[in-house]
Amino acid sequence: MNILITGGAGYIGSHTALALIDSGHQVTIIDDLSTGSKQLLPHNAKFIKCNINNEKVVTKLIKNNKFDALIHFAGFIQVEESVKDPKKYFENNTNNAIKLFNICQKNNLKNIIFSSTAAVYGNKVKSKKIVESDKVQPINPYGESKAKTENYLLNNNDKFKFIILRYFNVAGADPKLRTGLVSKKSTHLIKILSEVVIGKKKKITIFGNNYDTKDGTAVRDYIHVSDLADIHIKSLEYLLKYRKSNIFNCGYGKGYSVKEVIDTANQITKNLVKFDYGEKRKGDTALLISDVSKLHKYIKWKPKYNELNFIIKSSIDWEKKLNEKNL
Repeated sequence: MNILITGGAGYIGSHTALALIDSGHQVTIIDDLSTGSKQLLPHNAKFIKCNINNEKVVTKLIKNNKFDALIHFAGFIQVEESVKDPKKYFENNTNNAIKLFNICQKNNLKNIIFSSTAAVYGNKVKSKKIVESDKVQPINPYGESKAKTENYLLNNNDKFKFIILRYFNVAGADPKLRTGLVSKKSTHLIKILSEVVIGKKKKITIFGNNYDTKDGTAVRDYIHVSDLADIHIKSLEYLLKYRKSNIFNCGYGKGYSVKEVIDTANQITKNLVKFDYGEKRKGDTALLISDVSKLHKYIKWKPKYNELNFIIKSSIDWEKKLNEKNL
């Protein structure tokens, strides 16, 4: 396959690009490096530095290459920031994505994998796993910006064939430590606790301990980033073979509370993770756990790294590597 990736210098994008190259596919990456990192770009990928709203550059690129599909990652992802600056999120995550899709459609690139989020579901009933047919009702601008882009694709099913992937909580790093999460303003729980372990941060704050959950802290469904990258490849194969649009949750179907994640990290590191409690963050939800039965029904995917210990350890190992290189 010959694949165009936007946001391929980012966390999930770089893992997916590597997985595609490892599988023998050609990869071209567009990224403006506003949040991505050049060091995460795979050596065997073609790279063009530009924003996805650069119509002239993107049009020329698609016209001059016979891409089989687009995987669209490029976007802003921080819930708290989206609450403070919603315009930034709607402009980039929605408007720029739609412009990109229109360029693709005009130039006969009609197969799309869209990077979405479980945040489109908003708050759900306690103890109920989320299925793709559940009502979309985001409670923050980040989730809403992704939902609007989903709606565009769903309303234009005659123009495109697409897979919408709704990520739950992505964590960990490439087992070979070729790539991982690089961010100066990360809000990822496992990223931050990894920084605490290596001494980059003094402690981690648990935002809220009075949620309606078993220990009062928020519960999330964590998926290793390399397993998620594999879902993209399997989804591409499904899309190109059957030419049918679909929506899949991406997780393991099991939830861990923030406190459980920190406790697990402390078991691994012999209590190196110091923490305190803070107020709930606006826009955060109490519980998000995926039902992934539909994913398993339609694509041939088996997780390789679905152990919380491995997810945390790979993240810590990546953080140590970054620290050694002063990054």
